[in-house]
Amino acid sequence: MKALKTLIAASMLAAPAAAFAEDSSDPIIIPIHNWSSQIVMSNVVGQMFEEMGNSVEYITTDSQAVYESVRLGDVTLELEVWEGAFGQSFRTALEKGGLHDAGDHDAVTREDWWYPMWTKDACPGLPDWKALNECASLFKTAESGDKGMYLDGPVDWLKHGKERVEALDMDFIVVNAGSAAALWAHIGQAEADKKPIVVFNWTPNFAEAVWPGEFVEFPEWEAGCDTDPSKGPNPNALYDCGNPATGYLKKAAWDGMKDKWPTAYCVLSNISFTNPQIAEMAKLVDTDELEPEEAAAEWLEANRDVVEPWMNSCKS
Repeated sequence: MKALKTLIAASMLAAPAAAFAEDSSDPIIIPIHNWSSQIVMSNVVGQMFEEMGNSVEYITTDSQAVYESVRLGDVTLELEVWEGAFGQSFRTALEKGGLHDAGDHDAVTREDWWYPMWTKDACPGLPDWKALNECASLFKTAESGDKGMYLDGPVDWLKHGKERVEALDMDFIVVNAGSAAALWAHIGQAEADKKPIVVFNWTPNFAEAVWPGEFVEFPEWEAGCDTDPSKGPNPNALYDCGNPATGYLKKAAWDGMKDKWPTAYCVLSNISFTNPQIAEMAKLVDTDELEPEEAAAEWLEANRDVVEPWMNSCKS
């Protein structure tokens, strides 16, 4: 008996500190959307998984419907769950079951109406939304007629610009951009002659370093503003608040990921990008004009000290 106890103790000491079952050889399915940081980040994480021996497949998916896809296991994870843009779709999928919150990034997010600083020169009451409304005539275009034009994000981002204009009785017409690139092109065109503009923007991204600007300050966000008309200044309407000024950026995972790819899941749990890191990912595509795969490889090479601890702590 004493010899048996000694043998058991010796085998326990010889065991690794962390042991994971072997990951499946099936590909980890990573969704790709239509903004640069998400595309590059997805390639960064995919390349990390491949370094660890996993197979990875990327598929283009709708940025709202993706949570249903994760819940059903059709895709494996989502790396950028923005509170303002996708919080409602994420919560709906959580309530159904099949996916879970895989942790927060260190990054703090904000997504809302935004203007470059030359716009404030023309409308000095900014960033107050009422001052913006009083200056609506400055934002008139051929497309908007007598009203000001606000360029919102692509339709599938569901930013509810039209609902906000109606809820706050603003003198604006909302036009949806076709892509993030269309937003940047609009800002660049306005920059030449310092034309006042107001567009949808967000942080973190590369634009804040290229075009200094500010977010419009709407009535402060309160929980339920998107579901309960009694929240916010208009008791008869939804979306009469600004978006959260310090929103979360989460990761989501299919419930089956932990058992099917335990090592990759461990890495996913460790991952936590910061605002500057995410902005740099976007810059490599939007400013430096690299392809997403090249941008991811370059970012990884420059940030081995960031990613290797996340990976090494998960190795058996």
